[in-house]
Amino acid sequence: MIHIKTKEDMLEYKATAGCLSKQALRVAGAMIKPGVSTREIDAAVEGFIRLHGATPGFKGYGGFPGSVCASVNEQIVHGIPSPEVFLNDGDIISIDVGANKCGWAGDNAWTFYVGNVSDEVKGLCECTRDCLKAGIEQAVPGNHLGDIGFAVQELAESNGYGVVREYVGHGVGHDMHEDPNVPNYGKKGRGVRLQAGMIIAIEPMITLGTHANHVLNNGWTVVTNDGKPAAHYENTIGITEDGPMILTEDDLGPWCAMQGGEQGAE
Repeated sequence: MIHIKTKEDMLEYKATAGCLSKQALRVAGAMIKPGVSTREIDAAVEGFIRLHGATPGFKGYGGFPGSVCASVNEQIVHGIPSPEVFLNDGDIISIDVGANKCGWAGDNAWTFYVGNVSDEVKGLCECTRDCLKAGIEQAVPGNHLGDIGFAVQELAESNGYGVVREYVGHGVGHDMHEDPNVPNYGKKGRGVRLQAGMIIAIEPMITLGTHANHVLNNGWTVVTNDGKPAAHYENTIGITEDGPMILTEDDLGPWCAMQGGEQGAE
C-alpha cells in the first residue's frame, strides 16, 4: 500500500529525519581516508545520530548489526562495519545510513573516494551520480516508476556499466521501506503512476563490470560476481506538483519559514 503524504509532512520529514540522515552521511564522509576502519566510521555515525536525539535506522533492522552499511570496492550494498576492515588508498566506499527521528525514517547513501582513485573508477562514480540525478528528474506527477528506471538504465548502460537488478529503491516515510519498489531499470510509461505526496528513495547501484552478484556467507554483504567495483548513491525524494523535492539535505529554509523563524527548525 502506498502512503500519500501532505506537503507539511514532507517539510517535517526533511527538517527531522532527512536533514539528520544527510548530516550523518557527512560525518562519515569526513572520516574517509586510508587507515580508517569501517567500524570507526560506524561508531562515529551512531554517536552523532544518538547525540541528536534520534536512533540509527539500520541498526537491528532485520538483524543488521551496524548503524551504517559500509561497502568497499566490489561490495555493492549491505557491507557490515568491522574493526578488521581498513580503508586503503585507491579504494571506494559506499556509505548507506538512515536516522529515525520524530516518527520519520531517513535514508541516503554516497560513494566516497579513499585517497587517489583511478580514472576508471572515478568515471563509474560520476556516471552513477548522474544516474541518480536523471532518476530524480523523472520523479514528477504523471510519470511512472518505469520512467525513473529507464532514465537510470539508459544512462548507465550507454556508458558501458552494469545496472543491479536485485536491489532497488523504495517508498519511505514512517518506515524505512514502504511501497512501492523503485527499480533502476524499466520501460517508459510502465509501472506505478507517480502522484504528488509520494516519498521515494531513488538509489542507483551501478557496476564497472557485470551486474551479476551474490551474497557473502555473512548473509548480508552483496558483491559483484567479477570482483569489479560498484557505486551507490541515494536520496529520498518527495514528489510534488512543483517538481521533485530532495528531502535528504540540509537546506531547511521552507521548514523554517513555515515555523516562523530559525528556532522552528529545532
